[in-house]
Amino acid sequence: MVKKHIHIIGGGLAGLSAAVSLSRQADSQVIVYESSPACGGRARSFYDASLDRLIDNGNHLILSGNQAVFEYLRLIDSIDSLTGSGYPLFPFVDLEEKKRWDLLLSMGKFPWWLFFSKHRVPGFRFPELFALWNLLKADASQTVADCLVNGQLARRLLKPFAVSALNTSCEAGSALLLGSVVRQSLMQGGKACIPYFPKEGLSESFVNPALSLITVQGGKVHNKARLSEIHIENGQVDYFVINHEKIEIGPQDRVILALNAHVAEQILLPICPQVKIPNQFESILNLHYAVDPNLRIKGSLEKAKFAGVIGGVSEWIFIKKGVISITVSAANRFMGCNSENLASLIWQEVREVLNPMTEQPLSEEIPVYRLLWEKRASFVATIEQGSRRPSCYTPYHNLFLAGDWVATGLPATIEGAIRSGFSAAKAVTQFK
Repeated sequence: MVKKHIHIIGGGLAGLSAAVSLSRQADSQVIVYESSPACGGRARSFYDASLDRLIDNGNHLILSGNQAVFEYLRLIDSIDSLTGSGYPLFPFVDLEEKKRWDLLLSMGKFPWWLFFSKHRVPGFRFPELFALWNLLKADASQTVADCLVNGQLARRLLKPFAVSALNTSCEAGSALLLGSVVRQSLMQGGKACIPYFPKEGLSESFVNPALSLITVQGGKVHNKARLSEIHIENGQVDYFVINHEKIEIGPQDRVILALNAHVAEQILLPICPQVKIPNQFESILNLHYAVDPNLRIKGSLEKAKFAGVIGGVSEWIFIKKGVISITVSAANRFMGCNSENLASLIWQEVREVLNPMTEQPLSEEIPVYRLLWEKRASFVATIEQGSRRPSCYTPYHNLFLAGDWVATGLPATIEGAIRSGFSAAKAVTQFK
């Protein structure tokens, strides 16, 4: 039997999820083209020689309610590669007001946690809950800031949650997008908000098992394969060019473009300018510090292995074996800052957060570190940019789109990227 070819250009999670879904079809061969030496995009891990550690390119917190993520992990037999406390537990530290607390959500949908002071945000007042109602009812014209109610719930939970989810400030971020996240997480109760992250690294959980499955199913993966052109003839893709090589497209073949938004716009503009794509971006800053692998953490941080930070440059601190990793979202505001000064300032915040919870205090001297700055980590989740998100379909019957910038109803998250890949794969299979 002559198989049709499904060409997937882009080996991030959007492309890999499409490939995994389509590789099960007996009449098709999946071929993935990735321009970099490794697949995974922003969700990959690598060995860093200066730290002598395996580190993730970026920190990603998975919630138990991320249905597409767990469906993807089930398909690649990798669910057991995640770890977590098993509880909807979120330790926080307010550096400005010198306050610590553990947010512990109720497992069911009814928010019993709101009635227990030791489980909720300190200083919370019930009228502040109108912010959640505002977000759930928000339309496409409203920002997150339009919906918030002044108080500690906004300052100590909703604002940091919004910035992390949207990678955009509350003043500019889309309330409609954040409302979608709230609807699929917090409003489903604690059972949908249990945090997970990889035991080893992102590649070990999300990438390597997927690549193994694709190849076992007869697919191919090409790295260092850079797309330079897609050619249209008679209303369809008839070839594309990878590394100066023309790849012919047969009558039954299909192409899924799963590149990042910046590159996708450059490729699509000459062939379908009517397809609008987000074209403004925000960065994410990640810092990885090498620490003693035997560092002992106490209390809720020992269970959760991470902490949220209020009132500092740091936003999330992740404690891994031999590595302390920090995430700063919406990091364009720090562009131009001296990297060494940033690393030193953030290390002092790390010490302030962790030292009360460690058996031995972290050293005052900054350890060896690696700073990773994703300059175009995601599109800016504003109202205007949201209106530029296309569907997975294009004007050409054999060309489809995937990526966290496609209209998934979610911001640019792992869940959104995987959901887009599944949607593109479904569109390919349904097209006759």
